[in-house]
Amino acid sequence: MPVLPSEAISRLLSPSFVITAHVRIVSVVCDVPWCVRLDPSGSDRAKFKKGVTPISTETIVSIILSLIVGAVVGAGVFELFRRRVTGAKQAEAEELAKQVVQNAQREAENVLKEARFEAKDLAFKAKSEFEQEQKAKLGELSGVEKRLIQREGVLDGKLTAVEKRESEARKREQDFAKREEGLAAKETACAKAEREHREALERVAGMTAEEAKKQLIVEMESQAKLDAVGIAKRTIEEARENAEREAREIITSSIQRVVRDYVSESTISVVPIPNDAMKGRIIGREGRNIRALEAATGIDLIIDETPEAVIISGFDPLRREIAKVSLERLMHDGRIHPTRIEEIVEKVKVDIDKLMYEEAEKIIFELGLSDFNPELIKVLGRLKYRTSYGQNNLYHAREASYICGIMASELGLDVKLARRGALLHDIGKAVSHEEEGPHAMLGAEIAKKYGESAKIVNAIAAHHEQVEPICPESVLVAAAEALSAARPGARREALESYVKRLEKLESLATGHKGVQKAYAIQAGREIRVIVRQEDITDSESFQLSRELAKKIEQELTYPGQIKVTVIRESRYVEYAK
Repeated sequence: MPVLPSEAISRLLSPSFVITAHVRIVSVVCDVPWCVRLDPSGSDRAKFKKGVTPISTETIVSIILSLIVGAVVGAGVFELFRRRVTGAKQAEAEELAKQVVQNAQREAENVLKEARFEAKDLAFKAKSEFEQEQKAKLGELSGVEKRLIQREGVLDGKLTAVEKRESEARKREQDFAKREEGLAAKETACAKAEREHREALERVAGMTAEEAKKQLIVEMESQAKLDAVGIAKRTIEEARENAEREAREIITSSIQRVVRDYVSESTISVVPIPNDAMKGRIIGREGRNIRALEAATGIDLIIDETPEAVIISGFDPLRREIAKVSLERLMHDGRIHPTRIEEIVEKVKVDIDKLMYEEAEKIIFELGLSDFNPELIKVLGRLKYRTSYGQNNLYHAREASYICGIMASELGLDVKLARRGALLHDIGKAVSHEEEGPHAMLGAEIAKKYGESAKIVNAIAAHHEQVEPICPESVLVAAAEALSAARPGARREALESYVKRLEKLESLATGHKGVQKAYAIQAGREIRVIVRQEDITDSESFQLSRELAKKIEQELTYPGQIKVTVIRESRYVEYAK
């Protein structure tokens, strides 16, 4: 059987619901609408008049009474039910409260039990840890005690050993004292015997001990000097032999690793032309074009019967190059007249300056150098069109730089410093036709002006031995310059004039008194004069070099400088028997 909820039951037993239910029941039993008023009027009365039976007063009263009774009964039933429900809920609440209290008590007991167990566990753990710590401390104390006992035993042993050593030392001290007494007695006896022996020797030798000592020292000094001279000579000879051998190896290796072109001197340039009719245009009316070109460039323009060619003659390679390029551009342009010639020549000069600068930069890059002043690069580029005996000065500087770098590497010196000095050693030749003075000194001044280091300046100034070198790299620069200039094929001049000039140079030297031999070397840039020792002294040798240098300056015409070296040899011969 389904059980209604408590809210539905309380609603059914409410007084309003009971009254409403009674009214509906009465309306059904009496067949009268429950909404009919007690005092009908209007249409209701009409309905009653038409045959509807009206309700009597007793009926209405009974209905009202029944309603009241029903309401009272319903109220009582509702109150009874409410009390029962309230009592049941209160009982349930009390029961629930009891259960909650019981559960709380059980949980509290469980918590207390767990707390007791945990407390016991913690106490047990603490006790165990304390016991372990005590055991560990006891173990450590036992170990310390054992070590102390061992140390005590060791100290006792050491103390015993020290006492034993002290006793032995006392015994030795006593023995030493006895020995000292004996030695003192022996020393006294020896001194007495030595004095007697010395007196006897002095009587026999006829000199005192001091005199004999001095004589011995003098003899030892003389022998030591002789030995030192012999050792010094052997050392010098060995060093000279080793130095010459190593120098030959380094120079040979350097020359073999640097291969350059064979040079032939030239004073002309040939410009090809498209046809012979172009010759007339180059000459111009009454030769005005050719005169304008020669005046603007400073060269000689030779137009002869050579087919399809014009010859440019001049001793300045730079001027020849400017004239050659200008003529080529004029022929390509087609407008050949004095005004156009002057314009083209000026443009070509600017272009040639750029070309020289670029060529110098290219060589600097090839050598792995850097940090050059732009003005110094311009001066270096001018060497592209400067020659010495047919050898291009810029390429000669590059070749000398390579050789100098290789020699510096072999000797463990500064390679970049050596290369830089060799590259710049001839920059004085770029301005030697503009300023007076040796090109080495002019080059040193230019390098100093443009911020080069003191070593570079010295290397440039010393490469012809006009100043003393201050570093090994300066010596290498001079050697590399000489190697580059003196190698076969580097420079060329007419054979006949070359031979005559060397013969003349040697004859000037051999004409002096006391000269044994004379050799012109280094392509005539140096002459070595060997004199006889018995005829000329050292001071006279110096005077001979000065006189010979002045005589060469007066009687010979030559480029650059000629070094005069006078050699006077002294020989001392001794035979060991």
